[in-house]
Parts: sequence; structure tokens; C-alpha cells
Amino acid sequence: MTGPLRIGVMGCADIAVRRMLPAFAACPGTEIAAVASRDPDTARRTADRFGCRPVHGYAALLERDDVQAVYVPLPAALHARWTEAALRADRHVLAEKPLTTDAGRTARLLALARTRGLVLRENVMFVHHHQHRAVERLVAGGAIGEPRSFHGAFTIPARPDGDIRYDPELGGGALADVGIYPLRAALHLLGPGLDVVGASLTRAAGRRVETSGAVLLSAPCSLTAQLTFGMEHAYRSTYALWGSEGGITLDRAFTPPADHVPVVRLHRNGKTEEIHLPPHDQVAAAVQDFAAAVRSGTRTDDGDTLRQAELLDRVRRSAASDAPG
Repeated sequence: MTGPLRIGVMGCADIAVRRMLPAFAACPGTEIAAVASRDPDTARRTADRFGCRPVHGYAALLERDDVQAVYVPLPAALHARWTEAALRADRHVLAEKPLTTDAGRTARLLALARTRGLVLRENVMFVHHHQHRAVERLVAGGAIGEPRSFHGAFTIPARPDGDIRYDPELGGGALADVGIYPLRAALHLLGPGLDVVGASLTRAAGRRVETSGAVLLSAPCSLTAQLTFGMEHAYRSTYALWGSEGGITLDRAFTPPADHVPVVRLHRNGKTEEIHLPPHDQVAAAVQDFAAAVRSGTRTDDGDTLRQAELLDRVRRSAASDAPG
């Protein structure tokens, strides 16, 4: 492939307009070819803002010869349908998280992408931030001894009542929206051997989806992970990884602004060392990595995506079996 990867954007969701479209426009490896919406006026306004073609309807986007890859920021319940349609139209796909609403659909889409030689990527942006590479290097270098436990929390304030996060038919709920962050971080740092030991999902009064939750996972070699998440809370975005000889803590772990100066704290022998890192734009990094994957044909995160989907299903089953009554 020569020239920038030409992206078609399937929907004008807030995350698309506020974060991803600017990143696609700024990245030298990508170019916005078209923006599609069910509302032609919305498509036109968004396309005018970003200097691309407006398209009325999602199916029409897949008929365009100038679209090589599709970004899918639709509600989670629509991801499987339109991701499959894009893959069958021989387009690479970057889909917002979660890739689908269950592990079976996720496995089928990943298999379809492999069969057709296409890149399918779930847009879990935080894993592209270099602060997590710094944590991995410390662990690999023995800074905390043998890893023992992970503690992750991601909570955000309440959204307006009509927000799609509160709609079960659209795949809403705290687990898929915010719980996915500490879960993916635990997998990233402790490996795929983690499994669900117990879970609780709670629903605030008047809501039709879970608005908070807690999960306990464990793995062989005495590894445990404790996750807390919610979407009617004060903002919190942290994790801690403790080992046999020390610990590492990280603030602003999941959604740091591009100008944020990360601080990795290493705790050993009763002392704390602060490691200051340069700012890093995880949105831009995610876009660059997707474009690079398309160019090289690599699908390095398939296993993490599928294992994450399997664990999300197990969290739901565990919470349902442990619920009173």
C-alpha cells in the first residue's frame, strides 16, 4: 500500500468527533475519506469540518472505492453487524470497545478477519500509551520481584439520562464501558491465565443497566487481580501492581490527556521513587499503530481481545449467579 490509509468513519459519535477524527486528520499515515451518518445533515456538517466526503447511511460507506478501512464508533450492540459487513466488503476495521457484546461473536469476527487477510482491531487506546511500557520494563527487570496482585479502578461521573451507556438494547452498562479498562490492564500485565473468581454488578435506582461493579480474578502462581469500576462516581483512573519485593502505582492510567506528564511510582524498601515520563498522546498512538498493522498485516492483539471478551462473559455469569434471590 502506498500513500496514507484512507479511513471511512461509520457514525458521528462523540468519541469520533472529539477524539478520533482529529487524530485521523493529524496522523501522516491516515486520511479521512468519508464520514457516514443516518442523518444526511449530520454527515454533511461533520464532513465539512474535517474536509472529507459526507455519506448518507452506513451501507453506502462500504460501497465507496476510496475507503480502505472503516472506523466503527457505533453503540456496542451494533458493532458485530457493521464490523462483519465491513470485513465482508474487504475493509480493515478499527472498532470501538467492546468489539462485540459477547465472546462468541468476537471469536467469529476475528476468525473472519484472519480468513480474509484483514486487520480487525478493538480500539482500546490506553494500551498504546508508553507509561505502560515503562511499567512492563520495571517488572521485567525485577524491580518488584515476582508479581503477586493487581488493583485497578476506573470510575467516571454520571452521564445525561439519555446517554447510550444507560440503554441495555444498545449494549450499555458499566462493565463494557468502564470495567473493560482495568480488566484489560490486568490481562496486559499478568497474562491470559487470569480467570474470574467472583463478581458483583450493581444498578443504581432508576437505571436499566449496571452502573458499578467489582471483580476478583486469580491465576496460577499466586496471582490475583481486583477491579473496581463505575459510571456514577467521582473520576478515578488508577492501578497498582504489587510483587514479592515492591510495588508500582500509576495515576491517570486509562484516559490521560495528551499533555499529561505521567508519573510511575516505584515503591521498594519503604521508599518511593517517582519516574517522570514525557507526555504521550495515546489516541494518536492507537491510530498510528492501526495504520502500521494494516501496512504490515499484523494482528498482534487478537488473543487479548478474545480473552477479554471471554472474561467479560464470565463476569456477567458470575455476577448473575451470586446475585441475591
